[in-house]
Amino acid sequence: MQTASISFDRFNALADADAHARIRAARARLGDKAVLLCHHYQRADVYQYADITGDSLKLSRLASDTDAEYIVFCGVHFMAEVADIMSRPQQIAILPDLAAGCSMADMANLAKVERCWRELTEVLDTPDALITPVTYINSAADLKAFCGEHGGIVCTSTNAPVILDWAFA
Repeated sequence: MQTASISFDRFNALADADAHARIRAARARLGDKAVLLCHHYQRADVYQYADITGDSLKLSRLASDTDAEYIVFCGVHFMAEVADIMSRPQQIAILPDLAAGCSMADMANLAKVERCWRELTEVLDTPDALITPVTYINSAADLKAFCGEHGGIVCTSTNAPVILDWAFA
């Protein structure tokens, strides 16, 4: 996922009516080329323009089924990453606010997990093949990749009991 960003400073000074007019004009100009995804937690003044609303995984699944060239995800980093992973190669996932983070996703980062992995294999004196890493869907793509590379998996709130039974087995 590319990380180019734009400055929102010039838009912050806009009156609400002017901002809404710009949004409507951009939506009209882009038409079906763009799909706007809004997570349930999004602000009402943004949410009203959504093409699709829901939880993060549902939104990514539905967006990948559209013909839209641009998937604009009004959410946080991990949500846009999942949309980027699940979308077709010709689709471009966009996170309008690169500063939009998630406290849950920020609880672990790849460097800390790799360090923990090394320490666990040393302390347990076991090959890493006997440890099954599991991460929650609300994590960064690099953590999801780490789990996959080490025989682990990603879970959701819906499948967590099944995933944990599998992992402990």
